[in-house]
Amino acid sequence: MQAQQPLEHWRSRAGFILAAAGSAIGLGNIWRFPYLTGENGGAAFVMVYVVAVALVGLPLMLNELVLGRRGGRDVVGSLRELAPGTFWPWTGFLCVICCFVVLSYYSVVAGWALAYAVATALGLRLDFAAFAASPGPVLLSFAVFLAWTVAIVQAGVAAGIERWSRRLMPLLWLLMLVVLIRSVTLPGAGAGVRYYLHPDFGKLNAEVLLKAVGQVMFSLGVGWGLLITYASYLDRSHPLPRASLWVAGLDTLVALVAGLMIFPAVFALGRDPAGGPALTFQTLPDVFARMPGGVVIGTLFFSLLVVAALTSTIAMLEVPVAWLVREKGVSRAGAAWSVGGAAFVAGIPSALSVGGVRFFSEVHWAGQTGVMGILDQVFGTGLLLVISLLLSVFTGWRWSVE
Repeated sequence: MQAQQPLEHWRSRAGFILAAAGSAIGLGNIWRFPYLTGENGGAAFVMVYVVAVALVGLPLMLNELVLGRRGGRDVVGSLRELAPGTFWPWTGFLCVICCFVVLSYYSVVAGWALAYAVATALGLRLDFAAFAASPGPVLLSFAVFLAWTVAIVQAGVAAGIERWSRRLMPLLWLLMLVVLIRSVTLPGAGAGVRYYLHPDFGKLNAEVLLKAVGQVMFSLGVGWGLLITYASYLDRSHPLPRASLWVAGLDTLVALVAGLMIFPAVFALGRDPAGGPALTFQTLPDVFARMPGGVVIGTLFFSLLVVAALTSTIAMLEVPVAWLVREKGVSRAGAAWSVGGAAFVAGIPSALSVGGVRFFSEVHWAGQTGVMGILDQVFGTGLLLVISLLLSVFTGWRWSVE
Protein backbone atom coordinates (compact mmCIF):
# COMPACT_ATOMS: atom_id res chain seq x y z
CA MET A 1 0.00 0.00 0.00
CA GLN A 2 1.26 3.46 -0.86
CA ALA A 3 1.70 6.19 1.74
CA GLN A 4 -1.56 7.89 2.65
CA GLN A 5 -2.13 11.46 1.56
CA PRO A 6 -2.94 14.19 4.14
CA LEU A 7 -6.59 14.31 5.15
CA GLU A 8 -8.55 17.45 4.35
CA HIS A 9 -10.92 19.20 6.77
CA TRP A 10 -14.01 21.40 6.70
CA ARG A 11 -13.34 25.09 7.17
CA SER A 12 -16.30 25.57 9.54
CA ARG A 13 -19.08 23.73 11.34
CA ALA A 14 -21.70 25.51 9.26
CA GLY A 15 -19.90 24.40 6.12
CA PHE A 16 -20.06 20.78 7.27
CA ILE A 17 -23.77 20.98 8.12
CA LEU A 18 -24.60 22.55 4.76
CA ALA A 19 -22.48 20.00 2.91
CA ALA A 20 -23.98 17.08 4.87
CA ALA A 21 -27.48 18.47 4.33
CA GLY A 22 -26.62 19.01 0.68
CA SER A 23 -25.52 15.40 0.35
CA ALA A 24 -29.00 14.44 1.56
CA ILE A 25 -31.07 17.18 -0.11
CA GLY A 26 -31.32 16.57 -3.81
CA LEU A 27 -33.26 14.59 -6.38
CA GLY A 28 -34.18 12.11 -3.66
CA ASN A 29 -36.39 14.82 -2.15
CA ILE A 30 -37.69 16.69 -5.17
CA TRP A 31 -37.84 13.87 -7.74
CA ARG A 32 -37.94 10.51 -5.91
CA PHE A 33 -40.03 11.34 -2.82
CA PRO A 34 -43.03 12.79 -4.73
CA TYR A 35 -43.27 9.96 -7.24
CA LEU A 36 -42.94 7.29 -4.53
CA THR A 37 -45.64 9.12 -2.55
CA GLY A 38 -47.88 9.07 -5.61
CA GLU A 39 -47.28 5.37 -6.22
CA ASN A 40 -47.80 4.35 -2.59
CA GLY A 41 -50.97 5.94 -1.30
CA GLY A 42 -50.26 9.63 -0.86
CA ALA A 43 -50.57 10.99 2.71
CA ALA A 44 -50.35 7.54 4.33
CA PHE A 45 -46.88 7.09 2.80
CA VAL A 46 -45.89 10.58 3.98
CA MET A 47 -46.85 9.82 7.58
CA VAL A 48 -44.89 6.57 7.60
CA TYR A 49 -41.94 8.42 6.09
CA VAL A 50 -41.91 11.11 8.80
CA VAL A 51 -42.12 8.51 11.58
CA ALA A 52 -39.33 6.49 9.95
CA VAL A 53 -37.11 9.58 9.83
CA ALA A 54 -37.41 9.98 13.61
CA LEU A 55 -37.24 6.32 14.62
CA VAL A 56 -34.89 4.92 11.98
CA GLY A 57 -33.13 7.68 10.04
CA LEU A 58 -31.85 9.83 12.91
CA PRO A 59 -30.24 7.00 14.93
CA LEU A 60 -28.60 5.55 11.81
CA MET A 61 -27.34 8.98 10.78
CA LEU A 62 -25.81 9.64 14.21
CA ASN A 63 -24.22 6.18 14.16
CA GLU A 64 -22.47 6.88 10.86
CA LEU A 65 -21.30 10.32 11.95
CA VAL A 66 -19.76 8.83 15.10
CA LEU A 67 -18.05 6.06 13.13
CA GLY A 68 -16.63 8.52 10.62
CA ARG A 69 -15.33 11.04 13.15
CA ARG A 70 -13.80 8.36 15.36
CA GLY A 71 -12.28 6.42 12.45
CA GLY A 72 -10.97 9.60 10.82
CA ARG A 73 -10.58 8.01 7.38
CA ASP A 74 -12.61 6.87 4.37
CA VAL A 75 -15.49 4.44 4.90
CA VAL A 76 -13.29 1.34 4.46
CA GLY A 77 -10.36 2.76 6.42
CA SER A 78 -12.53 3.92 9.31
CA LEU A 79 -13.97 0.44 9.85
CA ARG A 80 -10.48 -1.06 9.52
CA GLU A 81 -9.22 1.45 12.10
CA LEU A 82 -12.01 0.57 14.54
CA ALA A 83 -11.98 -3.22 13.96
CA PRO A 84 -8.57 -4.23 12.57
CA GLY A 85 -8.13 -7.76 11.33
CA THR A 86 -11.87 -8.44 10.96
CA PHE A 87 -14.31 -8.75 8.06
CA TRP A 88 -16.06 -5.46 8.95
CA PRO A 89 -14.15 -3.32 6.42
CA TRP A 90 -16.06 -5.26 3.77
CA THR A 91 -19.14 -3.34 4.86
CA GLY A 92 -17.22 -0.25 3.78
CA PHE A 93 -16.63 -1.81 0.38
CA LEU A 94 -20.39 -2.35 0.08
CA CYS A 95 -20.81 1.39 0.69
CA VAL A 96 -18.31 2.17 -2.07
CA ILE A 97 -20.12 -0.14 -4.50
CA CYS A 98 -23.54 1.27 -3.58
CA CYS A 99 -22.41 4.87 -4.07
CA PHE A 100 -20.85 4.03 -7.42
CA VAL A 101 -23.93 2.28 -8.79
CA VAL A 102 -26.42 4.89 -7.57
CA LEU A 103 -24.15 7.66 -8.90
CA SER A 104 -24.32 6.02 -12.33
CA TYR A 105 -28.13 6.27 -12.64
CA TYR A 106 -28.77 9.24 -10.35
CA SER A 107 -26.59 11.36 -12.66
CA VAL A 108 -28.83 10.36 -15.57
CA VAL A 109 -31.83 11.92 -13.83
CA ALA A 110 -29.75 14.98 -12.96
CA GLY A 111 -28.89 15.19 -16.64
CA TRP A 112 -32.61 15.33 -17.41
CA ALA A 113 -32.86 18.34 -15.07
CA LEU A 114 -29.90 19.96 -16.81
CA ALA A 115 -31.52 19.47 -20.21
CA TYR A 116 -34.80 20.93 -18.92
CA ALA A 117 -32.96 23.96 -17.52
CA VAL A 118 -31.35 24.66 -20.89
CA ALA A 119 -34.56 24.04 -22.84
CA THR A 120 -36.63 26.25 -20.53
CA ALA A 121 -34.07 29.05 -20.84
CA LEU A 122 -34.41 28.84 -24.62
CA GLY A 123 -38.20 28.96 -24.41
CA LEU A 124 -38.59 25.34 -25.51
CA ARG A 125 -41.02 22.74 -24.12
CA LEU A 126 -39.62 19.24 -23.88
CA ASP A 127 -41.94 16.26 -24.17
CA PHE A 128 -40.50 13.96 -21.54
CA ALA A 129 -41.29 10.67 -23.27
CA ALA A 130 -39.74 11.83 -26.54
CA PHE A 131 -36.69 13.31 -24.81
CA ALA A 132 -36.00 10.28 -22.59
CA ALA A 133 -36.20 8.00 -25.65
CA SER A 134 -33.55 10.07 -27.52
CA PRO A 135 -30.12 8.53 -26.79
CA GLY A 136 -28.06 11.47 -28.07
CA PRO A 137 -29.49 14.28 -25.88
CA VAL A 138 -29.85 12.02 -22.84
CA LEU A 139 -26.25 10.77 -22.98
CA LEU A 140 -24.92 14.28 -23.64
CA SER A 141 -26.71 15.80 -20.64
CA PHE A 142 -25.63 12.82 -18.51
CA ALA A 143 -21.99 13.27 -19.52
CA VAL A 144 -21.98 17.04 -18.92
CA PHE A 145 -23.50 16.70 -15.47
CA LEU A 146 -21.13 13.92 -14.43
CA ALA A 147 -18.11 15.91 -15.65
CA TRP A 148 -19.29 18.86 -13.55
CA THR A 149 -19.50 16.59 -10.50
CA VAL A 150 -15.98 15.30 -11.12
CA ALA A 151 -14.60 18.82 -11.48
CA ILE A 152 -16.01 19.83 -8.07
CA VAL A 153 -14.74 16.72 -6.27
CA GLN A 154 -11.34 17.15 -7.90
CA ALA A 155 -11.11 20.64 -6.32
CA GLY A 156 -11.23 19.12 -2.84
CA VAL A 157 -13.35 19.25 0.30
CA ALA A 158 -13.17 22.92 1.29
CA ALA A 159 -12.55 24.59 -2.07
CA GLY A 160 -15.02 22.41 -3.97
CA ILE A 161 -17.69 20.69 -1.90
CA GLU A 162 -18.06 23.16 0.98
CA ARG A 163 -17.96 26.30 -1.18
CA TRP A 164 -20.71 25.09 -3.55
CA SER A 165 -22.91 23.93 -0.67
CA ARG A 166 -22.71 27.24 1.21
CA ARG A 167 -23.57 29.42 -1.78
CA LEU A 168 -26.24 27.56 -3.68
CA MET A 169 -28.49 25.62 -1.29
CA PRO A 170 -30.29 28.75 0.05
CA LEU A 171 -31.30 29.68 -3.50
CA LEU A 172 -33.02 26.32 -3.93
CA TRP A 173 -35.20 27.10 -0.91
CA LEU A 174 -36.22 30.46 -2.30
CA LEU A 175 -37.30 29.08 -5.66
CA MET A 176 -39.10 26.12 -4.12
CA LEU A 177 -41.14 28.63 -2.13
CA VAL A 178 -42.06 30.54 -5.30
CA VAL A 179 -43.17 27.36 -7.10
CA LEU A 180 -45.07 26.16 -4.00
CA ILE A 181 -47.11 29.38 -3.82
CA ARG A 182 -48.02 29.16 -7.50
CA SER A 183 -48.85 25.46 -7.33
CA VAL A 184 -51.29 25.70 -4.40
CA THR A 185 -53.07 28.68 -5.98
CA LEU A 186 -53.88 26.87 -9.25
CA PRO A 187 -57.61 26.17 -9.81
CA GLY A 188 -58.37 22.67 -8.54
CA ALA A 189 -55.21 22.45 -6.41
CA GLY A 190 -57.24 21.68 -3.29
CA ALA A 191 -57.75 18.05 -4.35
CA GLY A 192 -53.98 17.62 -4.49
CA VAL A 193 -53.53 19.13 -1.04
CA ARG A 194 -56.13 16.72 0.39
CA TYR A 195 -54.48 13.77 -1.34
CA TYR A 196 -51.14 14.76 0.12
CA LEU A 197 -52.22 15.65 3.68
CA HIS A 198 -55.26 13.44 4.45
CA PRO A 199 -54.11 9.82 4.89
CA ASP A 200 -56.04 6.73 3.82
CA PHE A 201 -54.56 4.05 6.10
CA GLY A 202 -56.27 1.35 4.09
CA LYS A 203 -53.50 1.81 1.52
CA LEU A 204 -50.76 0.81 3.95
CA ASN A 205 -49.13 -2.58 3.53
CA ALA A 206 -45.71 -4.17 4.01
CA GLU A 207 -44.46 -2.96 0.63
CA VAL A 208 -45.39 0.66 1.40
CA LEU A 209 -43.64 0.44 4.78
CA LEU A 210 -40.49 -0.98 3.18
CA LYS A 211 -40.43 1.68 0.49
CA ALA A 212 -40.93 4.45 3.05
CA VAL A 213 -37.99 3.22 5.15
CA GLY A 214 -35.92 2.77 1.99
CA GLN A 215 -36.73 6.34 0.93
CA VAL A 216 -35.62 7.62 4.35
CA MET A 217 -32.25 5.96 3.85
CA PHE A 218 -31.97 7.13 0.25
CA SER A 219 -32.90 10.68 1.17
CA LEU A 220 -30.90 11.06 4.40
CA GLY A 221 -27.85 9.41 2.90
CA VAL A 222 -27.59 6.63 5.51
CA GLY A 223 -26.18 3.30 4.41
CA TRP A 224 -24.04 4.86 1.71
CA GLY A 225 -20.92 5.72 3.68
CA LEU A 226 -21.43 9.39 2.71
CA LEU A 227 -21.79 10.52 6.32
CA ILE A 228 -18.89 8.37 7.50
CA THR A 229 -16.69 9.94 4.83
CA TYR A 230 -17.86 13.50 5.51
CA ALA A 231 -17.53 13.07 9.30
CA SER A 232 -13.95 11.90 8.86
CA TYR A 233 -13.11 15.50 7.87
CA LEU A 234 -14.48 16.82 11.22
CA ASP A 235 -12.59 17.84 14.33
CA ARG A 236 -13.46 16.03 17.56
CA SER A 237 -15.23 19.04 19.12
CA HIS A 238 -18.15 19.12 16.67
CA PRO A 239 -21.51 18.27 18.39
CA LEU A 240 -22.81 15.35 16.35
CA PRO A 241 -26.36 15.04 17.79
CA ARG A 242 -27.06 18.65 16.88
CA ALA A 243 -25.63 18.12 13.40
CA SER A 244 -27.87 15.05 12.94
CA LEU A 245 -30.97 17.03 13.88
CA TRP A 246 -30.08 19.87 11.51
CA VAL A 247 -29.38 17.60 8.56
CA ALA A 248 -32.42 15.36 9.09
CA GLY A 249 -34.69 18.34 9.72
CA LEU A 250 -33.62 20.26 6.63
CA ASP A 251 -33.79 17.17 4.44
CA THR A 252 -37.27 16.17 5.64
CA LEU A 253 -38.60 19.70 5.28
CA VAL A 254 -37.42 19.87 1.67
CA ALA A 255 -39.10 16.55 0.88
CA LEU A 256 -42.39 17.63 2.45
CA VAL A 257 -42.33 20.98 0.64
CA ALA A 258 -41.53 19.22 -2.65
CA GLY A 259 -44.65 17.06 -2.31
CA LEU A 260 -46.78 20.07 -1.46
CA MET A 261 -45.27 21.82 -4.46
CA ILE A 262 -46.03 19.02 -6.92
CA PHE A 263 -49.29 17.28 -5.95
CA PRO A 264 -51.57 20.35 -6.03
CA ALA A 265 -50.27 20.98 -9.54
CA VAL A 266 -50.71 17.31 -10.48
CA PHE A 267 -54.41 17.39 -9.60
CA ALA A 268 -55.00 20.91 -10.93
CA LEU A 269 -53.59 19.86 -14.31
CA GLY A 270 -55.37 16.51 -14.40
CA ARG A 271 -52.21 14.39 -14.14
CA ASP A 272 -51.96 10.91 -12.64
CA PRO A 273 -50.34 11.12 -9.17
CA ALA A 274 -48.93 7.63 -9.75
CA GLY A 275 -47.05 8.88 -12.79
CA GLY A 276 -43.75 7.35 -11.69
CA PRO A 277 -40.23 8.74 -12.19
CA ALA A 278 -41.34 11.22 -14.87
CA LEU A 279 -43.85 12.97 -12.56
CA THR A 280 -41.71 16.03 -11.77
CA PHE A 281 -40.59 16.50 -15.36
CA GLN A 282 -44.15 16.20 -16.70
CA THR A 283 -45.88 18.45 -14.17
CA LEU A 284 -43.60 21.37 -13.32
CA PRO A 285 -43.17 22.63 -16.91
CA ASP A 286 -46.96 23.04 -17.06
CA VAL A 287 -46.89 24.98 -13.79
CA PHE A 288 -44.20 27.30 -15.11
CA ALA A 289 -46.13 27.82 -18.34
CA ARG A 290 -49.03 29.23 -16.29
CA MET A 291 -46.89 31.60 -14.20
CA PRO A 292 -46.03 35.21 -14.97
CA GLY A 293 -42.31 35.09 -15.76
CA GLY A 294 -42.53 31.34 -15.95
CA VAL A 295 -39.57 31.04 -18.31
CA VAL A 296 -37.30 32.76 -15.81
CA ILE A 297 -38.63 30.89 -12.78
CA GLY A 298 -38.59 27.57 -14.64
CA THR A 299 -35.02 28.09 -15.80
CA LEU A 300 -33.86 28.99 -12.31
CA PHE A 301 -35.76 26.13 -10.70
CA PHE A 302 -34.38 23.41 -12.97
CA SER A 303 -30.93 24.99 -12.68
CA LEU A 304 -31.06 24.77 -8.92
CA LEU A 305 -32.52 21.28 -9.12
CA VAL A 306 -29.28 20.47 -10.92
CA VAL A 307 -27.36 22.13 -8.10
CA ALA A 308 -29.29 20.13 -5.49
CA ALA A 309 -28.43 16.99 -7.41
CA LEU A 310 -24.79 18.10 -7.52
CA THR A 311 -24.54 18.35 -3.74
CA SER A 312 -25.64 14.72 -3.59
CA THR A 313 -23.57 13.33 -6.46
CA ILE A 314 -20.38 14.95 -5.21
CA ALA A 315 -20.94 13.09 -1.93
CA MET A 316 -21.54 9.82 -3.79
CA LEU A 317 -18.39 10.35 -5.84
CA GLU A 318 -16.39 11.40 -2.78
CA VAL A 319 -16.89 7.97 -1.14
CA PRO A 320 -14.97 5.92 -3.75
CA VAL A 321 -12.58 8.81 -4.41
CA ALA A 322 -11.71 9.12 -0.71
CA TRP A 323 -11.08 5.37 -0.60
CA LEU A 324 -8.71 5.52 -3.58
CA VAL A 325 -6.91 8.59 -2.24
CA ARG A 326 -6.54 7.44 1.36
CA GLU A 327 -6.11 3.69 0.92
CA LYS A 328 -4.44 3.38 -2.48
CA GLY A 329 -2.45 6.60 -2.68
CA VAL A 330 -4.10 7.72 -5.93
CA SER A 331 -4.11 11.46 -6.63
CA ARG A 332 -7.46 13.20 -6.05
CA ALA A 333 -7.69 14.27 -9.70
CA GLY A 334 -6.85 10.80 -10.99
CA ALA A 335 -9.32 9.14 -8.65
CA ALA A 336 -12.12 11.58 -9.47
CA TRP A 337 -11.82 11.26 -13.23
CA SER A 338 -11.30 7.49 -13.16
CA VAL A 339 -14.38 6.85 -11.02
CA GLY A 340 -16.40 9.43 -12.97
CA GLY A 341 -15.50 7.84 -16.30
CA ALA A 342 -16.37 4.37 -15.02
CA ALA A 343 -19.69 5.67 -13.66
CA PHE A 344 -20.55 7.10 -17.08
CA VAL A 345 -19.96 3.75 -18.77
CA ALA A 346 -21.92 1.92 -16.07
CA GLY A 347 -24.77 4.43 -16.39
CA ILE A 348 -25.35 4.02 -20.13
CA PRO A 349 -27.90 1.18 -19.72
CA SER A 350 -29.85 3.33 -17.22
CA ALA A 351 -29.70 6.33 -19.54
CA LEU A 352 -31.20 4.22 -22.33
CA SER A 353 -33.79 2.44 -20.16
CA VAL A 354 -36.61 5.01 -20.43
CA GLY A 355 -37.43 4.29 -24.05
CA GLY A 356 -33.98 4.69 -25.59
CA VAL A 357 -33.26 0.98 -26.10
CA ARG A 358 -36.05 -1.59 -25.95
CA PHE A 359 -34.14 -4.26 -24.03
CA PHE A 360 -32.92 -1.87 -21.32
CA SER A 361 -36.42 -0.39 -21.05
CA GLU A 362 -38.37 -3.65 -20.86
CA VAL A 363 -36.10 -5.94 -18.81
CA HIS A 364 -37.99 -7.00 -15.68
CA TRP A 365 -36.51 -8.12 -12.36
CA ALA A 366 -36.99 -7.57 -8.62
CA GLY A 367 -40.52 -6.34 -9.27
CA GLN A 368 -39.25 -3.47 -11.45
CA THR A 369 -39.20 -2.84 -15.19
CA GLY A 370 -36.25 -1.10 -16.83
CA VAL A 371 -32.59 -1.05 -15.81
CA MET A 372 -32.91 2.19 -13.85
CA GLY A 373 -35.88 0.94 -11.82
CA ILE A 374 -34.14 -2.37 -11.09
CA LEU A 375 -30.94 -0.68 -9.91
CA ASP A 376 -32.91 1.77 -7.79
CA GLN A 377 -34.80 -1.08 -6.11
CA VAL A 378 -31.72 -3.26 -5.51
CA PHE A 379 -29.13 -0.62 -4.62
CA GLY A 380 -31.21 2.46 -3.77
CA THR A 381 -33.40 0.51 -1.32
CA GLY A 382 -32.33 -3.09 -0.66
CA LEU A 383 -28.58 -2.69 -0.24
CA LEU A 384 -29.02 0.45 1.90
CA LEU A 385 -31.11 -1.59 4.34
CA VAL A 386 -28.46 -4.31 4.50
CA ILE A 387 -25.58 -1.85 5.02
CA SER A 388 -27.45 0.09 7.71
CA LEU A 389 -28.21 -3.16 9.55
CA LEU A 390 -24.54 -4.19 9.39
CA LEU A 391 -23.32 -0.81 10.65
CA SER A 392 -25.83 -0.95 13.51
CA VAL A 393 -24.68 -4.45 14.47
CA PHE A 394 -21.07 -3.27 14.26
CA THR A 395 -21.64 -0.39 16.68
CA GLY A 396 -23.86 -2.28 19.11
CA TRP A 397 -22.02 -5.61 19.30
CA ARG A 398 -18.55 -5.33 17.81
CA TRP A 399 -17.49 -1.77 18.73
CA SER A 400 -19.88 -1.45 21.71
CA VAL A 401 -22.17 1.49 22.39
CA GLU A 402 -19.82 2.96 25.00
